[in-house]
Parts: sequence; structure tokens; C-alpha cells
Amino acid sequence: MLAFHFVYQHPDFVVIDKPCGISVHKDEEAVGLTTLVAQQLHVSQVWLVHRLDKVTSGLLLLALNQRAARDLSQLFAEHRIQKTYLALSQDKPKKKQGLIVGDMQKARRGAWKLCPTKDKPAITRFSSLRCEPNLRLFVLKPQTGKTHQLRVAMKSLGSPILGDALYGGNSPVRDRTYLHAYRLQFAYQGQTFDIQSLPKCGQFFEQMDLVKLLAEVEQ
Repeated sequence: MLAFHFVYQHPDFVVIDKPCGISVHKDEEAVGLTTLVAQQLHVSQVWLVHRLDKVTSGLLLLALNQRAARDLSQLFAEHRIQKTYLALSQDKPKKKQGLIVGDMQKARRGAWKLCPTKDKPAITRFSSLRCEPNLRLFVLKPQTGKTHQLRVAMKSLGSPILGDALYGGNSPVRDRTYLHAYRLQFAYQGQTFDIQSLPKCGQFFEQMDLVKLLAEVEQ
């Protein structure tokens, strides 16, 4: 049985480091992620309060009771939980930092696209740093929570995420999609949390000094 790494445990919630390739929904699997986490914790149920794409690794917060599920879901809905993601791309962006803003519409093959209209826009703040020839690290801070938002935002910059088969075109990288949910910052019941976890898989992530690079890109 798949065993998850618990990054943080609280009486009301846990934060796991979700591996890439694992869906937060049951899909066709016999046992879904929430059931596996509950079994590992020896509790009857855990509650999903936000989501990560199947291809995305990183921090996933799960509530341990209904009250916490309601309160934490509200924090996410009100964008009072700041999420920070790391991504890699081989392509130079149109700009090195700033905001990506636009409405999202469904495209073909289950994909989405960014539109120039801004009626109910997806908003992503980003910064980036060249870390080696033909490779750039992006720090992404979504201000909204749209489906595939970060993957679409990166494609719109001209820098599709390395290994992203849906949005990355003909990338030769096959070991993973290089998008990782790295940090969650929020206040809950009078306590402030800043939970971080660097990516643990992917040959390009593994060969980098991410701590040093993050210090540079976030200056």
C-alpha cells in the first residue's frame, strides 16, 4: 500500500506531500487517496478541502473532522491561504516576473486556454530565474484557484512546464511534470502556519540547489 509522507500534523488537519501521478480523486483506482490517508492515520475519514492536479506533486491539506473541513474550505474559497508552487521550463518567458491575468476557456483534449478577456480572470503572480543553460525556475503564486491555472499561465508566457504532455508540446522529458506545490501560508484558529516542502522526485529538481535558487528568485 502507498504510504504518504506527512509534512505536518495538527489535531484538525494533516498536510501530506502528494507524489506526482497520484489523483486526489478515486478515478479508476480501487482505493482513493483520502481512504489511503485515513487508513494510514487509523481514522475513519479525512476530508479533501482543496485539490492538486494528478501530475502535480507537493503539499495537500486534508481535514480530520467536519468542522475543520468547513472552516478550511472557506479559507481556500476566500483565497486566505497563500499557495506557492515551483515549476521548471526550458523556454524563456515573455517577461521574467509579473502578473498573468485572463479568463480561462475550455479547449480541446481536456485542456484549457487563457483568453484576453478579464470578466472572471485567473490571476497568477510569478517570478523566475535562469538556473542553468536552457532551464529556468519559476515561483508561482496563484491568486485564484482555476482548473489547470498554472499550467495554462506558463504556456501563455511561452514557457510551458517541463514534462507537461498536455500543455508542453513535444517536450522530450517523460519522468514527471515539473510542477510542485511547495508552500502553504495561512492563519487558523489564532495560529499562523508556514508549511514548506521541497520536491523529492524528478531528475532536474534533484540536481538543483533549490534553497539557494529560491533565496535568489525571491529577493
